[in-house]
Amino acid sequence: MNGYDPASLARAAAALPGSSLDYEVGSWRELRPVHDHRPAPCHIHCPAGEDAQAYIQKVQEGDLEGAWATIAAFNPLPAVTGRICPHPCEEGCNRGRFDEPLNIHAIERFLGDMANARGWRLEMPPLAEEAPEVAIVGAGPAGLAAAWHLRRAGVKPVLFDRYPLAGGLLRTAIPLYRLPRQVLDGELERLFDAGITFRGQMKLGRDLFLNELEQEYAAVVLAVGLQKPRPWSVDGAAPGDLRYGLALLEEWIDVGAAPLEGKIVVVHGGGNTAVDVARMAIRAGAREVHLVTTRALPGAADAIGPEDHMQAFPREVQQAIEEGVVVHPHTTPARLIIRGARLKAVELAAIRAFKDERGRTKRVTFEGTERVIEADVVIPATGEIVDHEGIEMLPRWRDYLASDRFGRIEGRPGLFTAGDASGRGGSVSAAVGDGRRAAMAVLLHLHRIAALPEEDAEAVSVEALQLYYFDHAPRQEPPLRPVAERIRDEKEIEPGLDAAALEREVQRCFSCGNCLACDNCWNLCPDFAVLKTEEPTEDGSCYVFDYDFCKGCGLCAAECPTAFIRMVDEPTPAFGGAG
Repeated sequence: MNGYDPASLARAAAALPGSSLDYEVGSWRELRPVHDHRPAPCHIHCPAGEDAQAYIQKVQEGDLEGAWATIAAFNPLPAVTGRICPHPCEEGCNRGRFDEPLNIHAIERFLGDMANARGWRLEMPPLAEEAPEVAIVGAGPAGLAAAWHLRRAGVKPVLFDRYPLAGGLLRTAIPLYRLPRQVLDGELERLFDAGITFRGQMKLGRDLFLNELEQEYAAVVLAVGLQKPRPWSVDGAAPGDLRYGLALLEEWIDVGAAPLEGKIVVVHGGGNTAVDVARMAIRAGAREVHLVTTRALPGAADAIGPEDHMQAFPREVQQAIEEGVVVHPHTTPARLIIRGARLKAVELAAIRAFKDERGRTKRVTFEGTERVIEADVVIPATGEIVDHEGIEMLPRWRDYLASDRFGRIEGRPGLFTAGDASGRGGSVSAAVGDGRRAAMAVLLHLHRIAALPEEDAEAVSVEALQLYYFDHAPRQEPPLRPVAERIRDEKEIEPGLDAAALEREVQRCFSCGNCLACDNCWNLCPDFAVLKTEEPTEDGSCYVFDYDFCKGCGLCAAECPTAFIRMVDEPTPAFGGAG
C-alpha cells in the first residue's frame, strides 16, 4: 500500500483498505473447515444404489435427461422401480423428520417415463470383436441389471430365459394395474438396443446345461429367481384342487381370468405375492377375500419389532383393504374343513409373536382363539424357492444358492449368482442392486476392474442439518383412481406426478451432504476467507477456503444448512530432512 510500514502505524490504521492482507491470521487456527460430500440417507437406503440427491439436483437445474442418466448409471429400470419399489429411500429421508419425506419414487418414475417417451439412451462403449461373452441365466431384474452393467463395461452379455419374452416376474406376476407392460417393454427396448443379446425359451436343465455354459462363456451369472412354491398343507391336509398364488397370478395376467367368481377366497401369506393374489381375487369377482398372515399389519403398534410386520409394501396393503380385502393379522390356518376333497371352511387361530432368549422371533398359536370362516378356495402364497433343476450340484444355504455378497460361489471361479436366488433379493430394487454387484465381481474376474467397490459409508443425519433454513412444504402426491373404478379393470391405478408437481417436489429436497450454493459461508465468514469461484470446483461447490486468513472459528460449518462443511483438526506440519 504505497510503501507504508505497518509497524509504524497507529492501531486504528490497521483498518485501512488492504491492510488486513498483511495479517495472515491462519496461523491462529487449531481447526480448519473442509468440504465433505457425504452420502444422503436416501442413497444409503436405496438397495439399487441410486443417489437420489444427485439426480434431484439435476432436476432442480432443469437437466432432466442428465437426471435420468444419473439413475440409469446404477438402475436401468427406473420407470419400473419408480412404480413397484417399496422405496426404503423415503423411510431414510431426513425430510421425514421435518414434515414429510420426499416423494422420491414419483420423481424416479417421472424421469423413467420421460426417458421411454423421448428415447433417451446412455452412451455405450463399442463392443470389440474380441470382447468376452458372459452368459446370464434369467432375464428378471437381477439378470437385466447384470447385463446392463456388463455391457457398459464393454463386455458382451447374453441373456437366457425360460420364457419367450424378457422381464421374469415383472412380466409374468406383477399385475398390470401396478406395472403396465408397455412401460416394461420400453425399458427392455433400451437394453436390447444397447447390444444385449436375449435368447428366450431356454430352460436350465433342459435346453441349457451349466457345465457347457462354463466352458463356452468367460463367466456365468445365475439370476434364476424363485420359481417353485413352498410345499403347503395344514397338518398334512390340503384340498385336491389346491392352486398356489404365483401360478394363479401368472394365469390371471396371461389369460385375463381366474376361476374365483362368486367364491369365498382365503389367501395365506403376508408378502407382496399374497397381497397381489388377494387383489386379483377381488377383480376376478370373488364374493369375499380374506388374507391370513402370521405377521402384524404394516406400522401396527402390536408388532414386537420391524421383522414382525407384513413383508408386503404398506401402500399395497392399504390399497387392498380399500378394495375390500379382509386382513387377519397375527393369525394362521389351524385346520382345513374338507368334504370329499373340496374345501368348505378354514379354522383360524390367533398367533402370539415373542422373542426367545437369543433374540429370535418365535410364533406360537393361542389355544382357545380358534374361529371358523366359510371358504371355497384357499390359496397359499407363503413364498417360493429356487428350482434346482440343472444346478443340483451347487452349494445351498437353506432354499437359496450359497454365495458371498457379490454373488461369488465358493470353489467355482467364473460362476456367480444374483437376485432372489441368492437370498439377497426381496424387492425389484434389491434384485437390481444385487445384479450390479454381481456384474462388478464378473468384471474383477475378467480383470476389467482392479477391485470391488467399498459400499460402507455414514449418511448425513438430520441432527447435522440446520433445519431453520428450510420452510415446511406439503408432499406432492398424485390422486389414486377411485376404488369403484380400479377394481373393474386393469388400468394403472396410481398416476404419476405432472411437471408442475415435480418442480414443487424437488424443491423440498434438503440436499443432505451437498452444496446448496446458498452463500452462507461466503456471507458469514468474518475474515472473508471463503472465496467464490467462477466454475464449480472438484467437490461440486463454487467456494474455496483461503487458509492463510481462516482463523478456524467454525461459523461456516455451524451455518451450513446441509452439513457439507465440517471442522477437522489442523494438519500437523511434517518435519524432517537428510539424516
